[in-house]
Amino acid sequence: MKLSVCILSIASLALASPLETYQQQSLSVQDGFDLDLNALRLIQLENQAPEWVTEGRKIELKALGFKFFDVTNNQDLGHGIQSPARVKSSFPSPNATEKVLPILETLSTQGPKENLEKFTSFRTRYYRSDTGRASQKWLLSRISEITSKTASASLQKLLKFREFTHPWGQNSIIVQIQGSSSSDDGVVIIGAHQDSTNLWPFLPAPGADDDGSGSVTILESYRALLAADYRPSRTIEFHWYSAEEGGLLGSQAVAQEYAASSVNVIAMSQFDMTAWVKRGTREEVGIIIDYVDPDLTKFNMELVDLYMDIPFVQTQCGYACSDHASWRKAGYPSSFTIESSFENSNKNIHSSNDRIDISDEFSFEHMLEFSKLAVAFAVELGGYND
Repeated sequence: MKLSVCILSIASLALASPLETYQQQSLSVQDGFDLDLNALRLIQLENQAPEWVTEGRKIELKALGFKFFDVTNNQDLGHGIQSPARVKSSFPSPNATEKVLPILETLSTQGPKENLEKFTSFRTRYYRSDTGRASQKWLLSRISEITSKTASASLQKLLKFREFTHPWGQNSIIVQIQGSSSSDDGVVIIGAHQDSTNLWPFLPAPGADDDGSGSVTILESYRALLAADYRPSRTIEFHWYSAEEGGLLGSQAVAQEYAASSVNVIAMSQFDMTAWVKRGTREEVGIIIDYVDPDLTKFNMELVDLYMDIPFVQTQCGYACSDHASWRKAGYPSSFTIESSFENSNKNIHSSNDRIDISDEFSFEHMLEFSKLAVAFAVELGGYND
């Protein structure tokens, strides 16, 4: 069905939406938002050619559950710009337990609790808001603080920090642990998205689970690797993407730059929502099996079996559902793990109720299992320099 036909249907459903009140307005920086609802954006839904819509219509589409890439600034990703042809990486069964297990013992829920309490205190982390930009600056300062307190002086020489700048002002964050190999230029990426949104972006969006949970989950993994004085053979990178909620904007920009520069990304693993255990269900890890690399996904399943205390369940999330999709579009192997089967995931996301204290179904112990997975992913694929 043509997107224009879809939008006609959507318009009839959305007539009573709060957005109509704002349809002819541009929220200014003084209002806390740099958001023009009439600006034109080029979006791509599954199995459809890209089509121009207004920012307001884009917000309505997302509110109604449509998943898409906003390709306005990255129209060549996956076409004129994609990863160079190369021999596909293989993912042998994990076998670095002697290196991984001691690091897992140092993981804690304390840091994630403290970090998420602060991260959710911003009214919203929407990428075009003042508080979204402020939350990104806080996150960068927190990563820097953890690094200076945890990493040895010699390890700090192997670390690189980068704000990947975006025109909307909330930047993505990239932290690199340089690999020691002179013959293997592979890069292993562990990612999460830092932004949050309400269905109507100008309303509060604490984003505790989506994706505050993933953001602090991988931050705890990063801290544990530093505490272990971990020195990889391959380069390891931790990414915190901006503007996932705007149509995977931040991760598309990063993936496009990497592909255009022929960066040899071996594997990318996305952590988006890691905290929710629906009451009455079995605690488990959701392994996404659609729109992912099947070999890397199988490797992820093996990591869960070996290193986590809970089982996995195979599940699907659809087209363009998180930042791993940008890397897949660029031609890189990517995977995605989530808190549960998709149907049992947190239904409070994209609202003011996406909070830490909304229910005992929000579990920091559950998040800890995902920190284990991120550590295992890094060490098993990054190797180590003795």
